[in-house]
Amino acid sequence: MEQGVIYTICGYVASICLILGYLPQVVTTIRTRSTDGIAMPTFLMMAIGSFAFMLQGLLHNGGIIWSMFITNAVTCACSCIIFVIKINNGLSKRKKKIQP
Repeated sequence: MEQGVIYTICGYVASICLILGYLPQVVTTIRTRSTDGIAMPTFLMMAIGSFAFMLQGLLHNGGIIWSMFITNAVTCACSCIIFVIKINNGLSKRKKKIQP
């Protein structure tokens, strides 16, 4: 098999595995709104890293690397969703503590 074909297949397999590995956490977080066990710095760094990889896939000299771009666009969006829910939960907890 040609090396370019293997390279492409590996990219798409990695993309599918990363997305399928990430989605259960996002779905659970959206359904339960529970973010107690989630470290905010982790998801912030994951969002920034995904965004950087997304740009790398988009700006690649040989053309767009679609598997890299799409995977990281999805994981960046998922990280941002979890991050926003985590921030909202933190703000809600602060408001409850302040109220007499």
